[in-house]
Amino acid sequence: MTFPLKFSAKKAQELLLPSAPGKKQPPHVRWYVAAGAMVLLLLALLLLGGLGGHGEAGAERVSLDLADIPPVVLDKEAELARARNRNCTYWDCFNVYRCGQRAPTLDDGGGGGDGEMDAERISIYVYPLKEYLDADSRRPAGQLSREFYRIVQTVVDSPYYTANPNEACLFLPTLDTLNQNRIDTTLVGKALASLPYWENGENHLIFNFLPGTRPDYSTVLDVNTDRAIIVGAGFDSWTYRTEFDVSVPVYSAALEEYRWPERPVDRTVLLVAAQLNLFPRQFRILQELTYDYPNELLLLQRCPTTTAKVDELADLVAGGQQADEAHRPPAGSTEDVRCSFPHGNEHEYPALLATGTFCLVARGVRLGQPALLEAMAAGCIPVVMADNYVLPFADLLDWELLAVRLPEANLHTIVPVLRAISAERVAEMQAQIRSVYRRYFASLDRIVLTVLEQLNDRIFPHRSRTYLHWNVGPEAGVTQNPLFLPLIAPKAQGFTAVILTYDRLESLYILIQKLATVPSLQKMLVVWNNQRKAPPHPSLFPKIGKPLKIIQTAANRLSNRFYPYEEIETEAILTIDDDIVMLTADELDFGYEVWREYPDRIVGFPSRTHVWDNATGRWRYESEWTNQISMVLTGAAFHHKYWSYLYTHAMPGNIKEWVDEHMNCEDIAMNFLVSNVTNKPPIKVAPRKKFKCPECTNNEMLSADLNHMTERTACINRFAEIYGTMPLRTVEFRADPVLFKDNFPEKLKRFNDIGSL
Repeated sequence: MTFPLKFSAKKAQELLLPSAPGKKQPPHVRWYVAAGAMVLLLLALLLLGGLGGHGEAGAERVSLDLADIPPVVLDKEAELARARNRNCTYWDCFNVYRCGQRAPTLDDGGGGGDGEMDAERISIYVYPLKEYLDADSRRPAGQLSREFYRIVQTVVDSPYYTANPNEACLFLPTLDTLNQNRIDTTLVGKALASLPYWENGENHLIFNFLPGTRPDYSTVLDVNTDRAIIVGAGFDSWTYRTEFDVSVPVYSAALEEYRWPERPVDRTVLLVAAQLNLFPRQFRILQELTYDYPNELLLLQRCPTTTAKVDELADLVAGGQQADEAHRPPAGSTEDVRCSFPHGNEHEYPALLATGTFCLVARGVRLGQPALLEAMAAGCIPVVMADNYVLPFADLLDWELLAVRLPEANLHTIVPVLRAISAERVAEMQAQIRSVYRRYFASLDRIVLTVLEQLNDRIFPHRSRTYLHWNVGPEAGVTQNPLFLPLIAPKAQGFTAVILTYDRLESLYILIQKLATVPSLQKMLVVWNNQRKAPPHPSLFPKIGKPLKIIQTAANRLSNRFYPYEEIETEAILTIDDDIVMLTADELDFGYEVWREYPDRIVGFPSRTHVWDNATGRWRYESEWTNQISMVLTGAAFHHKYWSYLYTHAMPGNIKEWVDEHMNCEDIAMNFLVSNVTNKPPIKVAPRKKFKCPECTNNEMLSADLNHMTERTACINRFAEIYGTMPLRTVEFRADPVLFKDNFPEKLKRFNDIGSL
């Protein structure tokens, strides 16, 4: 809405209240109309000014001037923020309706730019800098550190910042809570409650690197933060609220001052253990290992003769003052020299980390350690020995590509475990560490921006980046998985059913007749795996209205079911055994609809899981009925044709040959392959669990045989050794049709014939 510059009150009067020809309006009427026009003009100008900038009318960019921070006295009777809500989730403690309200600016939406995209981006309001004081003692609630000032500055300089609290999605209080040792938790709780937009902490961000104090050292900030999101560096699996909080690394200020050598140092040591705050028991075990592996383990401790400043540093670290470990003096100002055990040779820290292939990152009095970031900066593979520790950006980064995790109780096995890792695997992890560190951890600014990007993906999931974006850098030059191109697979194609059979004609004919009634079926392929007997003549097969092709194989191999036959012209493949005749047309059609929403996964009916057996120290195949699944058996499952190509031409190791030789575990191998590429679990469809063989006299599942279970367990452990990891992902999820169990008329339901348990 715009007005001409020469728009007078008289013209406004003529427009709003035109006079009849030859008749004048009374003077008082003309005066009221003119006054009303001026008011409308002023309102229009104010509205135009409000739309023209990021902030509200009169709002200015927050001042970061440290010389002019106003004090705020907190009354001793002031309200205290409520305690941290430990059960918060994104769905009940976050107000998503505040987000996406950013108005397009003249530079974005008004100038032909990305105004719409700008509106679908989080906006963060930063409270003005203030010093909160106790009413009686005038003691400050906390001290503003250089690191927190940089965090605030990074947010203000980012594209997510807004000066208008009314359009803000998130709010950042300017209370420095990075180090709990340096704040008054009660005063901070009062200061938070006094914020004008606090509203029980909803949509507020609280940054913290060092939580807890003596003697308990909590893994989360001990401040009443109510519903606020904690961006913390010491979470364990008990205190971390998944998909709500954000896990970050313990920041090490020494790294930005240190200059790594231009030429890489030779990595002459297998493992470097350089932490000064190890527990006595951990240090004793490492001492013993040093005698057993003198050329492979470099154990460092405090030097007997150091500068007074470094002495003081070591004393504080040994006493549990982890804050000093995190804010170690930069290497350029005071050298951090540590001595090897038992010889006492001096080494400069953190330069010595570059001499190790692996670096130990162990639990101290606090769970999070700056040693993690320091090891990654040196290109050293972290060996994380901290049970239940939630690693930084664990929701985004695949830490199996970056680090080795070792249970705390297994410290004595650390050298043999690291020895067993292949040189190829080491090189891959080192390259991944360099890429990930540069993209997300190289500076405090990068860490903060990664936090904001993660929150933006969480709040606007339709614009979120994929697993490949976060874990595969653009410099890798890898071929992108074509499954990630379409969001939902096209419905018109339908699926091709691939039936693997040997000589069970009766059940095969029944299955063909049932499959022919499925609306989304396009074609059937019968893979005849019997070389001793020719398949029946096509005229003997049931007469159906769908194309049917019989393929005679050259050898009896289970992998024949996954061969990418030229006759398969659809993206979706239903692999099904010739004895699975209990599935209904509705169940198969619904399974295909579910696959269309998850085209990169295996979607099917019979499910299994794998569990870790503490008694044997190995994985175990499990077919018991549980809520958790990690595999969907391909005896009745949908998958993309892409996986058939990978299974046939790019299966790791000798898995494919081993499966064909032993005539078992081809379905487990396919689950390993898909989960390893996608890092996602399969999808179970419908409540069916029992799949019985109709021709078996005992009418029992094949998986009930003891020898069969033993072989399947051996398969899982063998495949895990070949992959070098356990790619299977466990999930508690099942897809059922809408209104499946609701008491509605059947004509209102699309899938009525869904079987029960």
